[in-house]
Amino acid sequence: MEDEKNDSKPKSPEQPDASTAADQSGTPPPSSIPPAGAMGGADAEKEAMVEQAKSRVAAIKETLSDKAASDPSTPTAAPKAPVKKKEEGPKPVDASNHPLVERLKAKFDSAVVEAVEFIGQLSIRIDGLRIVDVCDFLKRDEHTPFNYLSDLTCVHIPDRAEAPFEIVYNLYSIPANERVRLNVATTEEGVESVTSVWPAANWMEREVFDLFGVKFKNHPDLRRILLPPDWEGHPLRKDVALEFGENEWTKKHLPEMTQVQLEQLEQRRAYGLELLSVPQERMMREILQQGKEVMPKDK
Repeated sequence: MEDEKNDSKPKSPEQPDASTAADQSGTPPPSSIPPAGAMGGADAEKEAMVEQAKSRVAAIKETLSDKAASDPSTPTAAPKAPVKKKEEGPKPVDASNHPLVERLKAKFDSAVVEAVEFIGQLSIRIDGLRIVDVCDFLKRDEHTPFNYLSDLTCVHIPDRAEAPFEIVYNLYSIPANERVRLNVATTEEGVESVTSVWPAANWMEREVFDLFGVKFKNHPDLRRILLPPDWEGHPLRKDVALEFGENEWTKKHLPEMTQVQLEQLEQRRAYGLELLSVPQERMMREILQQGKEVMPKDK
């Protein structure tokens, strides 16, 4: 009878074991986590193995260094690669046999002082007394008519006392697509003007006269073109100081002004009566007197 009662009691559902629960949730059961002491022992063992490996590497390096020191035939370091010398840049070459130079020599003989070629650029040094004749010949040349004066400038060479200025003529032939450079060594007295050959040389020669002080004989209107007529000196000469300095022009045209005069100047400018004389220009004299460095020089 008791057996029948026990059989008749409802059975509770079976509890899943630990392994089944771990498989279903993905989280290990508490029984599978090792104690803290075991984890600490594993880390200590790993650190000990690392230290042993470092000790072996250091011992091997020390052995190799001792062997190299005892054996002089053993090279201490790898040989350095040979240093490659820098290639020299192009240099000017003699151009006496250039066809244009030969035509000029045949026509003017001693007027052609020197001819060199550098990176395809032909430069011919001409006697200053024959510069107009040479330019006129080049402009009318049948093979390469240099009908365009692209530039006329000057170079100051103070160390060359006998002729410290170098007038440079850059010519271009539009039909032949050729260029040539003429150089003339001269003094401050200058050379003959080439405005009769190229009228465009008018303003170019005036600029050279203004900034270098080199004169051009028979120029139709030789006067300053950039600086005021009463300016002193020529700023592109090498003997001109780089520092700002006061001269007679600044004393005359940039007088000291009181506060009342500055206010009057502002009022005139507001009505368009004084467009060029701005207060900053008038204050330039004060800057020069105080010796302030307006523009830093190249070191």
